[in-house]
Amino acid sequence: MIDTTPLRVVTFRRMWIGNGASYFGFQFTSVAVPVQMFAITRSPFWVGLLGLAGLVPLLIFGLWGGAVADVVDRRRLLLFSSALTWVVTLGLLAQAALGVRSPHLLLALTAVQAVGFAISSPARQSIIPRIVPTGMVPAANTLNYTTTTAGGVLGPLAAGLIMGIWSTGTGVTVAYAVDALLFTVTYWATWRLPAIPPIEPDDSGEKPTAGLHGIVVGLKFLVTQPVLLLSFGVDLIAMVFAMPRALFPAVAEERFGGGAAVGWLFSAIAIGSVLGGLTSGWIGRVRRQGVALVAAVVAWGLAIGLSGLAHQLWLMILLLAVAGAADLVSAVYRQSIMQTFAPDRLRGRLQGVFTVVVAGGPRLGDLRAGGTANVTGVGASWVGGGFVAAGLALVLAAAFPALIRYRPAQQPEEKH
Repeated sequence: MIDTTPLRVVTFRRMWIGNGASYFGFQFTSVAVPVQMFAITRSPFWVGLLGLAGLVPLLIFGLWGGAVADVVDRRRLLLFSSALTWVVTLGLLAQAALGVRSPHLLLALTAVQAVGFAISSPARQSIIPRIVPTGMVPAANTLNYTTTTAGGVLGPLAAGLIMGIWSTGTGVTVAYAVDALLFTVTYWATWRLPAIPPIEPDDSGEKPTAGLHGIVVGLKFLVTQPVLLLSFGVDLIAMVFAMPRALFPAVAEERFGGGAAVGWLFSAIAIGSVLGGLTSGWIGRVRRQGVALVAAVVAWGLAIGLSGLAHQLWLMILLLAVAGAADLVSAVYRQSIMQTFAPDRLRGRLQGVFTVVVAGGPRLGDLRAGGTANVTGVGASWVGGGFVAAGLALVLAAAFPALIRYRPAQQPEEKH
């Protein structure tokens, strides 16, 4: 069963609660925005453009936010970026309540929201190794992923219920309001964090900076670590080719008549992640973590490809859930490898790169799925992407075996 030891650390427990509330609330927005966009434009391509709108700010501010996280108090940076995200959520609520119906405004608000996320994510993740012992980092990451994916189950289901009860216009307004309300819990948890200033420079002589030089130093370290590069590579393959999220509104309406079906589709991957997390006690005991990471990505791609062939809602949800369980395993290993490889003076910058990859990949996947669907059709875009991702992950692992050879360094406390 899942390891709950990190919850004994009060600071982590408070942050864990805040993260869970934030992600649960954000799921209402993550469903409402594409549903509103599809209702306005009737085009999967426009829904896919939401991914592009979020990607560009991630590329710019993810790297910069990581550099800043190595220079300033990470708690203060998290407070600022969280406030920005909150303001955008209120903007989404206002435009829905006023019935603006502008796809360009939705794209703009999505872009600004991505700025807040890109700045906050490196700070949020790089805090974890500062508030829990190193040996607890994988368990802490598993708890975070499991809780946020639990929100990923309940949030879209509740959002789908809202869409089924009310019209699209009223439904998206209520969804945005729920997100804005729940964000108050997240802000409270962040406010209660202790100060987390930068650690003094180590013997390397490198003093972190928030400018271009600081970003370059982090990237230079990254290119010397093939395991990190390959872990980022397999994640990009999985998300760019096998993320069908932009197709959910169209599939829900065309195959299942719309309504609550869209909530089930948006929840299905998270359902599998939660079930995988609740039975994840074995994750920390695996030594061949590189092999496990590649196997999880391959399983993700195959399950996604098969789910696109399903014309029964229950079967599609089941296969997407299998994909979600595989995704949780790969996510925990990717995050833990990155956090334990990087010294604290570089952790924010590398977490910024990690944020660009992990959050940017699905947005590229949205663009790829929506664009391909306009040419080949929704089904071919979904199914083909999943199988291509599984094949490319195997090819990458075979061509560059450093990842499948990877085993984590033995911690001193584990030798006793």
